[in-house]
Amino acid sequence: MTVLVPPRARTTADPRRWWALAVLAASLLVVVMDMTILNVALPGMTEELGLGSVAQLWVVDAYALALAGLLVPVTALGDRWGRKRMLVAGYGVFAAGSVAVLWADSASAVVAIRAVLGLGGAMVMPSTLSLIRAHFPDARERTLALSIWGATAALGAAVGPVVGGALLEAFSWHSAFLLNVPLMLLAIVAAVRLLREDRSGRPGRIDAAGVLLSAGGMTAAVYAAKQLGKHGPTLPTLVLLVVGVLALATFARRSLASDRPMLDVRLFARPTLRAGVVAALASSAAMASVLFVGSQWLQLVEGWSPLESGVALLPLAVGAMVASPFAPALAARTSPRLVLTGGLGVLATGLALLAVVPATYPWVAVAFAVVGLGTSALGLGSALIMGAATDAQAGSAAAVEEITYELGAVLGITFLGSLVGAVYRAGLPADVGGAARESVAGAVGGPSFGVASDAFVTAFAAVGAVGAVLTALAALAVWRLVPAGLTLDDAHH
Repeated sequence: MTVLVPPRARTTADPRRWWALAVLAASLLVVVMDMTILNVALPGMTEELGLGSVAQLWVVDAYALALAGLLVPVTALGDRWGRKRMLVAGYGVFAAGSVAVLWADSASAVVAIRAVLGLGGAMVMPSTLSLIRAHFPDARERTLALSIWGATAALGAAVGPVVGGALLEAFSWHSAFLLNVPLMLLAIVAAVRLLREDRSGRPGRIDAAGVLLSAGGMTAAVYAAKQLGKHGPTLPTLVLLVVGVLALATFARRSLASDRPMLDVRLFARPTLRAGVVAALASSAAMASVLFVGSQWLQLVEGWSPLESGVALLPLAVGAMVASPFAPALAARTSPRLVLTGGLGVLATGLALLAVVPATYPWVAVAFAVVGLGTSALGLGSALIMGAATDAQAGSAAAVEEITYELGAVLGITFLGSLVGAVYRAGLPADVGGAARESVAGAVGGPSFGVASDAFVTAFAAVGAVGAVLTALAALAVWRLVPAGLTLDDAHH
């Protein structure tokens, strides 16, 4: 199938657009790395600052909670103020928060810094998507750019532990934060020189009630989901989840009643956007859960160091980097429906391999690589989300994409992580108790380590099996949502 490029798209293309993409992708890489690098830095931070278990949870969660809660209002402000300005300001916030770690001497200080970095991430991530749309008016080029964006996100998630492990072997835990400073300063200079300003011609109204409902609802829902994964259903957690969902539902109703909403939820009426959301959600959940459980298997069961474990996870990133750039060309020759569904099918296959291959690294590495190949669906899903929006709705579409990405990661770790715990405990003999029954970490070095490691391997396989089924269902949903005759040009406003 030949995809024709409209004349307008050829004449309005920015000659520096690929350099602009390099800036946007590199900055996204740093932000996503920061989400996973803390997993390696946390032990050293805990030892030096004397962090308790509750403080450790808040240090880990503060970033995601701030990012998720602030995505909608910050993106709406960027539509009005200017997306390039918001991006550059986000770089500055990220750099300032990273420098502040030098003065952090308590749990509350580190939590505050992580929240500031979450604010910076909320300013940077949706702005990159909106600016990619602005710099790439041609449908095929934009899809390629968004596929590279998706591959960069996967690369950042996998490379974070490697970079963190390498830094911590030579320096203190502060280095995991300070690495951001020169990179963000360089990004500011490059963004000012290479990016052009872009803003919505019809920005949404930013009202206090809408900010409270969207930020409060997202924060409450994400925090409740995390608590469900860590502690199971409790009355306070369920109440908080209901409050969060009700707040978001109220926000959606207010948005539908407004002629200039802060988030244009009418976008969800378009099947192609819903298909992109399903694909991005499945890809993000699979990547996050495999990184989370795979890292535990490598370090706790196989006994590898954090740096060795990070390197061992790289096949995930390699698979994504290899497949993502080819997805747009294949979609142009066949159809977005076929490629997007096929990508999710490959992802399901990779997850299924985790359930059936021997639990030795060469075999697991193959499964990791196939999972990475399947996450090429993330970039094409992003293209459908951004393409479903008009220029005025680009900020809303970017916010939807980032919320989907964050929710996918949270849900993947929360529910598939909970599955690991349940299967692990079910596989232990009755005489194994104490810390060893709570997690395989509690069994390391003890007499029950052998049976505990076998139980964890079974749990790892269960995650692969359940993840494969859920991803296959996502592929079926995408196949039904995307019209058979849709081309890349049709998918982009």
